[in-house]
Amino acid sequence: MTEVAEQVAQGRMLLIDVRELAEARASGVAQGARLIPLSLLPLKCDPRQPGCELPQGLPVAVYCASGGRSGMAAETLTRMGYGPVVNLGGLRDWAAGGGAVVAL
Repeated sequence: MTEVAEQVAQGRMLLIDVRELAEARASGVAQGARLIPLSLLPLKCDPRQPGCELPQGLPVAVYCASGGRSGMAAETLTRMGYGPVVNLGGLRDWAAGGGAVVAL
């Protein structure tokens, strides 16, 4: 996780939290993460659509609460042309690996 945190801090990797807003408010988010719930990924991250909020050309790391939704998010982002996409698992995995968690 330290390597991912360093790449995110240096702007060399995108980090996406795919949990819902209420979850992120309750437990915080990984430092440097963008909150884009899984249900909104097709709307906010499709590079073929106007208003795409996610730049292409950088590796992407995703996480959720336990790793299930982030697995689906990784597949979705890969189909949309992002890559490489890494599933980090859950926020607890991020924190256990030394990643900072900040309040939303």
